[in-house]
Amino acid sequence: MCRPWFEIQEQAKQLGIIAFSSNYELYANMSNRFMTTLRHFAPRQEVYSIDESFLDLTGMKCDFTAYGIEIKDTVMQWTGLPICVGFGNTKTLAKLANHCAKKQAHMNGVCDFTNMSQPELDGLMQTLPVSKVWGVGGKLEAKLNKLGVSDVLRLKRANPKRIRDEFGVLLERTVRELNGEPWLELEEMLPDAKQVMSSRSFGARVNTLTELQEAISFHASNASARLRKQKLYTNALYVFIQNSPFDKAEYYGASLVVPLPASTDNSLQITRAALWALKQIYKKDIYYQKAGVMLMELVPATGQQTDLFGFTESDSRSTRLMSTIDSINQKYKRGTIKLASEGVNKSWAMKRCYKSPNYTGDWSEIAHAF
Repeated sequence: MCRPWFEIQEQAKQLGIIAFSSNYELYANMSNRFMTTLRHFAPRQEVYSIDESFLDLTGMKCDFTAYGIEIKDTVMQWTGLPICVGFGNTKTLAKLANHCAKKQAHMNGVCDFTNMSQPELDGLMQTLPVSKVWGVGGKLEAKLNKLGVSDVLRLKRANPKRIRDEFGVLLERTVRELNGEPWLELEEMLPDAKQVMSSRSFGARVNTLTELQEAISFHASNASARLRKQKLYTNALYVFIQNSPFDKAEYYGASLVVPLPASTDNSLQITRAALWALKQIYKKDIYYQKAGVMLMELVPATGQQTDLFGFTESDSRSTRLMSTIDSINQKYKRGTIKLASEGVNKSWAMKRCYKSPNYTGDWSEIAHAF
């Protein structure tokens, strides 16, 4: 689906393509504003992804098409984000309706399956390939096509028991949802994360242990802060380093999982373990292109198991220190307080020369009107 930017950079300039660097802070802030806006329109909400959300409209009696237009216009007015809205009696139908709202211009960004007659809905489903159904990927589509299930209507009319025997219970539930039977509940509370990852490609190649230590320290500290934000603790961490597979030199990628004596959310302990792991996998004379840290085997605070050797010994000063660092970085700017091992110059930091300003999250980058 994608090609490295350096391969098409010159061609892109000739075509007048405007490129932007990734701006994760802005994406997260706009996503939060989007989700907050949607909460005004339903009593229950499931945040499905950074740009998708389910709303429970059970019991509401109104013209859903008009209501969808109101939602769409309000989000545009309050956030400036163009969206599409799909209505269905199940989550699978609602997601399919959203796809139709995006792709069919005459719907004006709103599609209401609940207001369609059965023949009308079946006719629309017959025009859609089965891959447009939520959860049906390329490999599953190929298997279904071999059985003659090429469009959404055929999947809807398939025998649920046969689908379960051939493909499992998940696709059986999808078939039942296409027929209007709710099998997927709205999840208002996000499940606890299974892992927390911090990783970036380097802005310039790194070949010294010192620079790698700075990068790993940064990623370990960043992952730890995100861990504390979710009120979780880690029991193990994973560290990796690699050069680029596009290099002429032989590819080198190494990783190591480090079990911790007991669960922790302390940046100092996590970073110390990550730096130890780095020394075990570091190899000289390699021009590294990427590194990262992943925290694993996460548990909530109530799921902690203490040890006998002092690793988790209660230390109010340590807890206050982490809390103080987090509050200062939240109030002012991320990185205001950081570990010395993260370095100062950060010559390895990811290049973001074409980053748009973080208009909604940084006072120094706010738009000015004259």
